[in-house]
Amino acid sequence: MLLAGDIGGTKTVLALFDAQESDALIDRHPVLERTFPSQQYHSLELIIEEFLAECPHHVSAGSFGVAGPVVGGRAQVTNLPWVIEADDLAARFGFGVHLLNDLEALATAVPHLERTDLVTLNEGEVVEHGAIGVIAPGTGLGEGFLVWHARGYVSYPSEGGHCAFGPTTPLQLEMLNYWLPRMGHVSYERLCSGIGIPNVYSFLRQTGRFEEPQWLRDALAEAADLTPVIVRAAVSREADICVATLELFMEILGDQAGNLALTVLATGGMYLGGGIPGRILPQLQQGPFMKFFRDKGRFSEMMGRIPVHVIYNPKAALYGTAYDALSLSPA
Repeated sequence: MLLAGDIGGTKTVLALFDAQESDALIDRHPVLERTFPSQQYHSLELIIEEFLAECPHHVSAGSFGVAGPVVGGRAQVTNLPWVIEADDLAARFGFGVHLLNDLEALATAVPHLERTDLVTLNEGEVVEHGAIGVIAPGTGLGEGFLVWHARGYVSYPSEGGHCAFGPTTPLQLEMLNYWLPRMGHVSYERLCSGIGIPNVYSFLRQTGRFEEPQWLRDALAEAADLTPVIVRAAVSREADICVATLELFMEILGDQAGNLALTVLATGGMYLGGGIPGRILPQLQQGPFMKFFRDKGRFSEMMGRIPVHVIYNPKAALYGTAYDALSLSPA
């Protein structure tokens, strides 16, 4: 049995997978799966202990995708006060443990995904063994990529979501100038993620571009997390300010996805993961995302040939960590 974990700033998902060792595959239906509210726990160890208390099976290896940088088997969760040490987990629970960046985990799953796991935004033309890019707006903005090596793809993490935001329209430039003195460093994550959407909304409200309906003001005042309120109102088109917020979000996401595709030359395709794309599929299909993805000057024609998919299966990152754990499991 393989213990797989998807560790995020909002929630932590743990699952137990059965390894089919004869053909180096996993059973995609977990034996046991639970979701934990991350911020209600002081550490990952406490969550694992609670999960394993319900688990009568022997665990042979564990792998955890962490929303934050992983260096030397040590992870600092970006949006949680957690520090995770692979060696400490292994000593405490008695099986091999590997930590990887959450986007590295999601990227690891990409070669194993099926057509039913995906929604295609641009069919494009896949170049065999071409690099693959992955970008995932969730609580934060994660990025990763895969390159072909020997007989398969190898995934790599990136912290490109924390690169400095580069505006591509006059309105985006004004938004950068609005936030720069308030934030100092304005990264893509600050505007293009679950924690970033309220910043886009706040800019549009504070600069007087849109009225804020009283019902929306009340809903936001009562909400612990503003993003779902804003996104729901945008999708249902109940408030113009929310519609405009989502439009700006998609412009920036499309531009940064295109930046990543150029950076790694993602002729094998670009994949969108994270919690937000699946909730706004019609908007991604009809809105400005692909225009801003393609709009790269002399490289626009090439960008139009890159396949672009939304990872619609919410368990994809779990599959990635399960496949990573499979490589640790004793033969």
